[in-house]
Amino acid sequence: MPNPAAEGPAWLTTLSNPYVGASAAAALVVVATLALIAITGDPRAGAPSLRIPLQSPDPSIARLLRPATPQGAPGTVPLDGLAPGQELTMPGGADAPIQGQAVITLPQGASLGGGVSTSATQAPVVHTVGQPLAPAPIAGLFAPGPGGPLPVIAPDGRTPFQAYARPFHDNGKPKIALVIGGLGLNATATRAAIERLPPEVTLSFVPYSDGLQAWIDQARAAGHEVMLEIPMEPLDYPNNDPGPYALMANASASETGKRLEWLLARGAGYFAVTNYLGGRFLNAPAAVGAFTAVLKARGLGFIDDGAGARRGAGVPRASASAVIDEQLSADGIDKALLGLEAQALQHGSALGAGFSYPVTIEQVGRWAQGLAARGYQLAPASAITHR
Repeated sequence: MPNPAAEGPAWLTTLSNPYVGASAAAALVVVATLALIAITGDPRAGAPSLRIPLQSPDPSIARLLRPATPQGAPGTVPLDGLAPGQELTMPGGADAPIQGQAVITLPQGASLGGGVSTSATQAPVVHTVGQPLAPAPIAGLFAPGPGGPLPVIAPDGRTPFQAYARPFHDNGKPKIALVIGGLGLNATATRAAIERLPPEVTLSFVPYSDGLQAWIDQARAAGHEVMLEIPMEPLDYPNNDPGPYALMANASASETGKRLEWLLARGAGYFAVTNYLGGRFLNAPAAVGAFTAVLKARGLGFIDDGAGARRGAGVPRASASAVIDEQLSADGIDKALLGLEAQALQHGSALGAGFSYPVTIEQVGRWAQGLAARGYQLAPASAITHR
């Protein structure tokens, strides 16, 4: 029989059991962790978190929460009370402005606070849907070409310029037209321009775009008249290469016509073309003459971004007097738009050009909402062309 005195105390004998010892060690770790939390505070304090008290315009929002809204600040939504995977739908739809105070907790107890709104400090842009324009191509205004249908003048003399331009009723007020270009390459930017800009804004598309005709169809269905961008030789070619079908300053008239017809066959439904680059091409009289001869024969107009002013006679023409997003900022765009207002007031009309940058689309949408109240009318670019 073993001698108890030689084996030591009973608790020591118990700890010598390997299973009991492992359990005791685990318990010790848990106790130490709890003690550390009690001393240092919330273990999630080092992770960013967001608390947004939402000011709900409809008391029925409380019925969307599980459990019911606890007592606290009015309109406060306890987001951690939502069931896993539950979506919270705000009254008025997903685009309704969210007003309230956001508090973002950062590591070390720092925080960022400020008002939260879907449109910062400005009112949201009101989207207007225009009367759909006729689907393209229109019978009698196209003929088969080697690369697809090409625009032609109808037997009754009607031109693609007349048929595809957006109808406009002049009310006598100063007119301002805008062309937003670079569309078709980026789906998000293209969709935003079609859906968010007023239908009076003219849209121009890149001929190399995939699905070009589908984009043109969507734009016309939303009420926008459409132009096609023609790549032209820039001053710094070949360092700046506008693509394999760019019109070149020193090309023969037949080569210019061949390239231009390939570009024109990429889609249907445009009333005019515009330039992409072209600093060298538009300063070559023979090249511009060959270019406008094709446009005249096919009943198209030419509206440039300012690089081709006073060039290209014989077709419906207009030149932009300002690139509105040359200074790519909200303030810079606003100043350029105010400049167009001043020019329209002085001369009766003004034309601006811009690119489909998100900030450009946003600022143009806001500016256009109050244009009529300021005594102007937003016009499609076709309405201020001349021969």
